Amino acid sequence: MKLQGAQVLIECLREQGVDTIFGYPGGAVLPIYDALYDVEDIKHVLTAHEQGATHAADGYARATGKVGVVIVTSGPGATNTVTGIATAYMDSVPMVVFTGQVASSLIGRDSFQEVDITGITHPITKHNYIVKDPQQLPQIIRRAFHIARSGRPGPVLVDIPKDIQVAMVDYTPVPLEGDNSSRASEEEIDENVYRAIEAIDNCERPVIYAGGGINIAGANEKLVEFAERIKAPVSCSLMGMGAFPGTHPYYMGMVGMHGTRYSNYAFTNCDLLIAVGARFSDRVVSDVERFAPMAKIVHVDIDPAELGKNVSTHIQICGDVGRVLDLFNEKVKAKEENRWNDQIEKWKQEHPLTYKMNGTLSPQYIIEKLYDLTDGKAIISTEVGQNQMWAAQFYKFTRARSFISSGGLGTMGYGLGASIGAALGRPGERVVNIAGDGSFKMNSTELATISRYGIPIIQLVLNNHSLGMVRQWQDLFFSKRYSHSSLGQDVDFVKLAEAYNIKAFRIDNNQQVEEVLRSALELNGPVLIECDIHPDDKVYPIVPPGAGIDSLIDLNS
Repeated sequence: MKLQGAQVLIECLREQGVDTIFGYPGGAVLPIYDALYDVEDIKHVLTAHEQGATHAADGYARATGKVGVVIVTSGPGATNTVTGIATAYMDSVPMVVFTGQVASSLIGRDSFQEVDITGITHPITKHNYIVKDPQQLPQIIRRAFHIARSGRPGPVLVDIPKDIQVAMVDYTPVPLEGDNSSRASEEEIDENVYRAIEAIDNCERPVIYAGGGINIAGANEKLVEFAERIKAPVSCSLMGMGAFPGTHPYYMGMVGMHGTRYSNYAFTNCDLLIAVGARFSDRVVSDVERFAPMAKIVHVDIDPAELGKNVSTHIQICGDVGRVLDLFNEKVKAKEENRWNDQIEKWKQEHPLTYKMNGTLSPQYIIEKLYDLTDGKAIISTEVGQNQMWAAQFYKFTRARSFISSGGLGTMGYGLGASIGAALGRPGERVVNIAGDGSFKMNSTELATISRYGIPIIQLVLNNHSLGMVRQWQDLFFSKRYSHSSLGQDVDFVKLAEAYNIKAFRIDNNQQVEEVLRSALELNGPVLIECDIHPDDKVYPIVPPGAGIDSLIDLNS
């Protein structure tokens, strides 16, 4: 059949099973928005800003495992998506961003709202396209979704000039087929699997390092089976939160800069480190020369570029982590608990993850109480900084895709938009965004989106009237020279929420925490809770810059 390019886009979205789009209209996408006017089976969510749209699509993708979809106009509309695209790229989030472009005849003429968005986003996308031939539009859209979701997921951008949107295109529906491109057979996963099995069978002090690849692959139960089979303690990266149940006796929490002391000690003293779906970021490794110095390292990842990139690894396995864990569970010998497990338990008892109650409102206590009242079943999004680390440390994540946070890029202003996408992708589930005041203000205009659609999200704003993590570093490493990190009483968040017709509460002390959280959780609508915390509250433990991960500063240092 013959359809306009804009109509072809809608039909291809239907082919891909898209049910939600996040976007913002403008001149260069008017034909697409005109085609959307009569569409009822795909929900369009109008955000307050294009960056908010990308973060919402990102949160939707992380919470559901589906591809997030964004539509924005050309020029500044397109450039406003860059931070969101880079965030998704760093954390392996499947997303397809459709940008409008000036007509083909105007490209290269510095036309109104023209920008080379494919050139700009080349380093932060898995692939990007500018559509030059309208007849190639269906194929490009299908290819974009395939690239976004296959292998190591990531964002893809499709730039569509305005004349392509109105051109007549030959369109034939193509049913969506299952994507098995990342599934490797036992024969295709090479002999290194058997070398790894031999190393596992012969080790005495194993540790499993679980990353976000476990959540992406849906291999959580397989990981639990593997850990229980070889009696190995498990630590997670920030993106690996929920990959292994936070309530499991083998769980050691995060590893690295803000990891638990017992987790970092275990990495330093193990004789075999099995990294599954993790990339050894600098926040985990710190001093490479002192990282896991006694260990043989087995690294399993679907992306061959990650193998040996940041840390020298002894056995590298490129393949789907779920398939590799199946092989491990089938072929490794079951172990019994031994002195290594006793040592881990001893470290846990000697160095618990804790905090001081100083009579002021405690952010860690708030998060622990939130965990208790939600029974650990909420979806938690975060901003970036102290709020993010406290959430990862003190909320016990037991399910995959329940922790939504910017890891690799560390994007302040991410959480509010991401919470919107998570809530729309998982309706009926409780969603809470844990924020700091600095991060929250960056994209607080998305409160308008929450209010417009009545999305039942709790915004938990930990307000220390400062850029908390920056202030913490200035306190510890820059002689308490608080250069431009104090924000003061510049925003009344309760009044801000009320301006958007959002119910708001304020907490000033620990005695109010449970009552206010209960009230907020009982409401079926958007809520904001401002928590007035002390600017000197710190995230502990912390590994000083350049130190080994066993050289931590904590409350007792």
